[in-house]
Amino acid sequence: MAEAHLPAIRSQPSWLLGRAAARGRALVTEALAVEGMRTWHHAVLSAVRDLGPVAQADVGRGAGLDPKDVVGILNDLQSAGLVVREPDPRDRRKNAVSLTEEGDRLLRRCERLTGEANDELLAPLSATERDQFMDLLNRVTATDG
Repeated sequence: MAEAHLPAIRSQPSWLLGRAAARGRALVTEALAVEGMRTWHHAVLSAVRDLGPVAQADVGRGAGLDPKDVVGILNDLQSAGLVVREPDPRDRRKNAVSLTEEGDRLLRRCERLTGEANDELLAPLSATERDQFMDLLNRVTATDG
């Protein structure tokens, strides 16, 4: 009997990584929905915390988003009381964005939920395999611009 072969596409690392990424995104999206948070809003909130107070223009670079998309997301986050925009003390022509206390609390809850989602994603792997997998992913993505 002939050995069954996987279709060529299913043996490609890019296809497998795409499938894993799609599953990870779905798990994280579902986890964030518990807090009423969307994925890109979470990414921007996290970038503001990590970089803040940060010039509004630098938030997009920190989150890997187009600056015009960041404006709408920041508007949403500010309307929800999660961030504030104030004149940047280093350059009064720019706005500096910071987390509010509520933004910080929400981000901590979201990080717990996304951590649980990522644990679910990597559940088939042992702790050692998870460390190896993360090391390999970091090496593969180290060339990202």
